[in-house]
Amino acid sequence: MASPALDSPWPTSARESLFCGSFNIHMEEENPADIIPVLEDPTSSVSCSDTIPKPPPVPINAYAGNKSIKRLSESCSVPKETIDTWDKLFKEGCGADAYIITEGNSCIPAHLSVLTLASPVLGNFLRQSKVQNGMRYIKIPGVPYQAVYTFIRFLYSSCYEKEEMKKYVPHLLVLSHSYSVPSLKRVCIYFLEQGWLTKENVVDVLQLARNCDAPRLSLICVRMIVKDFKAISSTEGWKVMKKVNPALEQELLEFLVEADSGKEERLKKKEEKKVYLQLYEAMEALLHICKDGCRTIGPRDKVFKGSQVACGFPACKGLETLVRHFSSCKTRVPGGCVHCKRMWQLLELHSRICNQPDACKVPLCRHFKEKMQQQTKKDEAKWKLLVSKVLASKDALWPISGPRSSLL
Repeated sequence: MASPALDSPWPTSARESLFCGSFNIHMEEENPADIIPVLEDPTSSVSCSDTIPKPPPVPINAYAGNKSIKRLSESCSVPKETIDTWDKLFKEGCGADAYIITEGNSCIPAHLSVLTLASPVLGNFLRQSKVQNGMRYIKIPGVPYQAVYTFIRFLYSSCYEKEEMKKYVPHLLVLSHSYSVPSLKRVCIYFLEQGWLTKENVVDVLQLARNCDAPRLSLICVRMIVKDFKAISSTEGWKVMKKVNPALEQELLEFLVEADSGKEERLKKKEEKKVYLQLYEAMEALLHICKDGCRTIGPRDKVFKGSQVACGFPACKGLETLVRHFSSCKTRVPGGCVHCKRMWQLLELHSRICNQPDACKVPLCRHFKEKMQQQTKKDEAKWKLLVSKVLASKDALWPISGPRSSLL
């Protein structure tokens, strides 16, 4: 934390007269361990004139047009009977004029016109194939029969069995990308992103996602690998990838190192923000004690509220302990004790935040304002940085923590 070291700039007598004279303190025995670490819209004054023209009407017609387009798109649904008809056409193969040959020389009957409309790439391959006995043949090697069957069925009716989709989703992702079927590709990516990724298949899916131009799926795979690297790096998929694609392994290791360093940096920043927020709360509590008084400590002109009254300032109790110690400490070594030094720092931090030193009830506020003029540029820069971070820490939490108390 950028809190400059600060020795006591005032003699003991000055400290007692300026600081203790401002408080009515009910002294209690406290444990030094309890002491905190460093611890509506504006209205226009211009009246409306009758000469100001009225605003144009809301473009109702354009909006209505958009709604009608929306209704039209919602009405364009395919009846179940139509889907069933196309599914039946595929399964029965009536009038088929093409065959898809798969592993084991299994054949799937199909229709050239349907495949061409659903997948121009596949249709182009069929047109280029030789015609034998009035039939066209195309072979899709390296893919299980059931995966090809699910793929061709989807081209007809967009239907599929979920169990078959889950079992052959990597093959279907490759087929949908190779033969340019965006609708099937979206389905495959969706199911993989929604929980079908496992430790055993994530490395394989990552390579497929990169080859099949699925950047979002690729990013999800990388995050999953980095998050559970120890378990995934021991899978068979990782071992195979390590042999055939060492460049990808190196890239993933770099992601892992970057993620670890980023995590450490985030934790460090989180701790820093916590300290700055504690300082802000200490500033609020100090202003509260000096202005209104709290429990057993407060200004001379205030009556004690009593220790049983709950206080809404988190740092108030620790600050009370620090104030009592500061007012009665008998240490005379240069710079004072460590607790007194913290109190000096809190008082100077307040003076740098406060913009009303003449009316401020916090002790030594005006004196620290005068002391600023004698500091070096280096010390001044450190204090300015500290003040900006303290104020920013509260600003970051303001939207979710309620109205901010004003320290200015």
